Amino acid sequence: MNLPNKLTLSRILLVPVFMIFILPIPDWVVNSEYLTFIHSQLESLNKFILGPGKYIAAGIFIVASLTDGVDGYIARKTKQVTKMGKFLDPIADKLLVTAALIVLLQNDRLSGWAAMFIIGREFIVTGLRLIAAGEGVVIAASNWGKIKTATQMVAIVLSLLDNYPLSLIIHFPFDRVAMFIAVIVTIYSGYDYIAKNSKLLEHR
Repeated sequence: MNLPNKLTLSRILLVPVFMIFILPIPDWVVNSEYLTFIHSQLESLNKFILGPGKYIAAGIFIVASLTDGVDGYIARKTKQVTKMGKFLDPIADKLLVTAALIVLLQNDRLSGWAAMFIIGREFIVTGLRLIAAGEGVVIAASNWGKIKTATQMVAIVLSLLDNYPLSLIIHFPFDRVAMFIAVIVTIYSGYDYIAKNSKLLEHR
């Protein structure tokens, strides 16, 4: 396995690590009569997750997001583009973003509508790419697709950190504004993919 693929795989492996640091242990587990002997430890662990844990999780998310651009750059620069890389890269991206959206939903930091638009767009574009692959056509990432990824990452990080450190300077919902922008760009990028590849859908 070459270096770009290892970086892509590391992004996938970081997803459960990210979730461990951001999702508190459910109350039914903490208060289970079968776990009374470690009740205080579980409560302490949840306090850590709800405190410093979210900053560690945000750091993991940022590191994982950065590997997205690095693995592709190295693969193209060193001519190490492989079928495995083409297969793993979009999966890694979608797993990371979907995991973050689920976390934000569970922590009441995101609207279900926003999550639906973002995840729905990924299903549509993935379906379009599958049709294209069947025709021997490769749909490359567009500029709008790259902008979409950047806006989503910024919005997710702001939401994970609850606007820190900007919240120290001014009380303003940067995360909500950023997420609104990300959703608009996401919808438009999906439309852009469909409009540019509409011929693939003709006579089907």
